[in-house]
Amino acid sequence: EYENVRVQHEEVKQNRNQVKKELKCLKEMQAPWTKKIQEAEENLKNLDMKTRDNTAEIRSISQKYKEKQDALEMKDKQIEEINQAFRVKKDEETNRQKKIYLTQKLIEEWKNELDTMAVSENLQPHIDAVNNELKKLQEERAIIDNDVSDLRAEKNNQEREEKRIIDRLGQLNNIMHMKEENLKMRSRDTHSALMWLRKNKDKFKKKTCEPMMLEINVKDSRHAKYIENHISSNDMKAFVFECQEDMETFLVRDHQKLRVNAVCAPAESCAENLPSRPIEELHRYGFYSYLRELFDAPLPVMSYLCHQYRVHDVPVGTQKTRDMIERVIQETNLRQMYTAEEKYVIKVSAYTKQNLSSNMCLREAQYLTSSVNTDERRQLENQQQGIRNMLKSLDARLTALFDKQKVLEHKDNKLRQEKKELLERGNRRRQLESKIGVKCDSLRQLEQDAIDLEKEFQLANVKIKEINKQKAELVTELMNLMKKIVPLNIAKIALALQISRVTAEKNRLQSEYKAGTAQLRAAQQRFHELDNRKQLLYEKCMELLKQARQVCRLGPDQVFLDEFQVAFQTLPNTLEEIDAFLNEEKTRASCFTGLSASVVEEYNKQTQEIQQLTEYLEEKKNELNNYKQNISQVKEKWLSLLKVMIEQINGKFSKFFSSMQCVGEVDLHMENEEEYEKYGIRIRVKFHSSTELHELTPYHQSGGEKTVS
Repeated sequence: EYENVRVQHEEVKQNRNQVKKELKCLKEMQAPWTKKIQEAEENLKNLDMKTRDNTAEIRSISQKYKEKQDALEMKDKQIEEINQAFRVKKDEETNRQKKIYLTQKLIEEWKNELDTMAVSENLQPHIDAVNNELKKLQEERAIIDNDVSDLRAEKNNQEREEKRIIDRLGQLNNIMHMKEENLKMRSRDTHSALMWLRKNKDKFKKKTCEPMMLEINVKDSRHAKYIENHISSNDMKAFVFECQEDMETFLVRDHQKLRVNAVCAPAESCAENLPSRPIEELHRYGFYSYLRELFDAPLPVMSYLCHQYRVHDVPVGTQKTRDMIERVIQETNLRQMYTAEEKYVIKVSAYTKQNLSSNMCLREAQYLTSSVNTDERRQLENQQQGIRNMLKSLDARLTALFDKQKVLEHKDNKLRQEKKELLERGNRRRQLESKIGVKCDSLRQLEQDAIDLEKEFQLANVKIKEINKQKAELVTELMNLMKKIVPLNIAKIALALQISRVTAEKNRLQSEYKAGTAQLRAAQQRFHELDNRKQLLYEKCMELLKQARQVCRLGPDQVFLDEFQVAFQTLPNTLEEIDAFLNEEKTRASCFTGLSASVVEEYNKQTQEIQQLTEYLEEKKNELNNYKQNISQVKEKWLSLLKVMIEQINGKFSKFFSSMQCVGEVDLHMENEEEYEKYGIRIRVKFHSSTELHELTPYHQSGGEKTVS
């Protein structure tokens, strides 16, 4: 075992020395590349300094050029302002001459008019008389205007009220029209009879009522279903009469053969009949009203319904009533009642004297979904007629006032014109004399404000010549600046080309240097691995040698005897083989004492088993070696691709950091080569020239540095 380890140690040592030589060669090859890259960086730095100086000088000259150009433009503006000022003065002189001519002409006309005008007579008494007439006329017009305003306000109020009434009647008519259309759809004969009744009301002695569905107005549309479920559909379409004679007249009606229903209200009105008990006594059962209080109807209709259907004594309840219906039937002795959605009828059995109740669900309302207040409609129609009469009266009064206003207005205009003529006759001479004096003063001022255009023209030319001289100096300076800036721009382009060439050369050198660096790192890693393995094998050899000396009872300084060395050389190399050899010799020795068939059989059997186990062990060793070899091949292939990819990332990462005047590296970090799950990417950065490369952690770098990384 020691010899095997020693042989492995020698092989690893030779491999390590070979890798060490390769590593030395690679380092020697890398040295020139490093020097060239440093030279390229120094060259780039010098070129960058020259470019900055060149750019600063170009910027300075450009700024001066812009300032001179702005000054040149300012001179052009000054020349334009001088010309504009001269044009303004020229226009002012032209306008002055024109005003002098027009003023002289106007003064001449006024003087001629003044010469032809006679001395003004005394017109004041006549003017006072006209003023008195105007004052009386204005007072009379004010009275009429107030009357017109009052009448118009009253008319507007009446028109607004009429519009409100018309709108409300329209709403009521729409509801009635809907109810009539509903009647027409359900009974065409009843609708035809209704039309006949409206045309022939003069044939009846007492009041006649249209079909109940038109006369009944439900106060709340939600209660319509109770009334329609209580009154038969035939009675809903029936006409109601106060006397039997009128009903017979209606039923005969010109032999039209229409199938309609008609009923006669009782002779004694039942509309005001009282219920059997106040509704307050039924509140505890959920009842809130009798049917009669849920709708309005003409007196004959209400009297008939109270007499025929006892609507004044049929209560309407809620869901509470439905929930306690058995108690309600037993305690109230009601014969008919309504809950929220059902109708109950209670009868007394003639044989058992017990209450028998039946209930049915309420059907939805069909006839009374909308209602019209007839009293309101009649009142609105009367109001409308009164308003129309009032409006006619107001229009007649307004027309009379307007006619009177026109007469007074015509008279007022005539008096004002007369007064105006009288005043003009008295004031015209004084006005002309005053106007002539003012215009003469204006003429003298215009004559004094004369402008010497020749002098102004010469002054403008002197200023323009001076400015043109300054412009010539500015143009000369601009040309000199142009001559300076052209060579600088050419030099800037040349520097840019040099920087491009040097940068390309530097990138090429860095690429080649990185390729060599990757090989150097791989060689260094291989060297360290072999060196570590050599050290481990050396330590193992020393440990085995120490164990062998202890077994042979030799001291640290003693050497093996020659006969021991010869004996050891004849023995197998491994401890297992020595044990097997020893057992074999023991077995042979035991064979000399005596043999038996069972011992021989057992020996042959064990020998065969040993051979089988040896073959099995050899087979498994071969499988294990193949498996290790496959793992090693896959690992080498995967690890090489991983390292190449990380080298590419490292190249780009380093390039980006160098562009920011910083340093950054990315490499593969592994504590143990066989523990793949612990492989990781290590990022090391340096943001300041005074610091070293540090691994990127959540705690060492600042937030901005971590964000940039």
